[in-house]
Amino acid sequence: MKAAQFKQYGGTEVIEIAEDAPKPTAKPGQVVIEVHAASLNRIDSMIRAGHMHQMMPVNFPATSGGDFAGVITEIGDDVTDLRVGDEVYGQAGALLGGTGSLAEYAAAPVGNAAKKPTSIDMIQAASLPLVGASAIQGIEEHADIRSGQKILVHGGAGGIGSLAIQLAKLRGAYVATTVATDDIEFAKSLGADEVIDYKTQDFTAIVKDFDAVFATAQPSLNDSVKVLKKGGVLVSMVGPADEAMTAKHEITVIPQMTQASADQLTRLARLIDSGDVKPQVDKAFALDRVREAFDYFEQQNPRGKVVVTIK
Repeated sequence: MKAAQFKQYGGTEVIEIAEDAPKPTAKPGQVVIEVHAASLNRIDSMIRAGHMHQMMPVNFPATSGGDFAGVITEIGDDVTDLRVGDEVYGQAGALLGGTGSLAEYAAAPVGNAAKKPTSIDMIQAASLPLVGASAIQGIEEHADIRSGQKILVHGGAGGIGSLAIQLAKLRGAYVATTVATDDIEFAKSLGADEVIDYKTQDFTAIVKDFDAVFATAQPSLNDSVKVLKKGGVLVSMVGPADEAMTAKHEITVIPQMTQASADQLTRLARLIDSGDVKPQVDKAFALDRVREAFDYFEQQNPRGKVVVTIK
């Protein structure tokens, strides 16, 4: 089978299309998927570049990718909720017990897969697993945003931020977000009440006494503490904040590392099929153009997700 693989750590130049990669088989607790589409995440680039090799070394050759959408072709022992022929989406990253999603077939743990939303196509579905689970975890579980509260979402035009804005609005919150100049109208179209151009504006001079900040991008976390009311919550996907400062302001900091679960994916599918949340796909590339896809993803600032089509 075809698969996008790398045999050493490095930039996009180390990615190769293997024509004869071994097709995976389903181990107990796994499903094998004929992959129709897969999307790119920062973790994919970090693993390939070797930034995480001490914590999470990979076995070469390694197949890139985690997020997928496709059709189940085989189920392993102990799989009861999914069947051959089901259209599913989820995560098949090698470090999560899968075989990598940028391939014609992938194996994934059943706990990281769920039936895909029925109202969208495979490309849209493939854009959702990690960013959708991240948004649900950040907005609904960690920040626990409620009607009438105020939240600042950093990186509102990105894959996670674009969904987080929609989820927070669905919960009745007032949503401010930071984006680049070119993304202001896009963020407004997602429902943001207040859009701050981080290139020309200082968000700390604009927003005050917020209940929560969801940091999906890199603005100073110490500055983010300043816009929170006492007792506020800072959910961070970009590292820690200064402990002395957070203690002084009586802020709760929740670091977030996301792994999509079947429960989160099922919840997300309901939100998509009800029309309450819409996936955001910036651009799609064929598997043979996977290097170009990663170059675009890593060098530009995509609005939403970059997807690779495989079938």
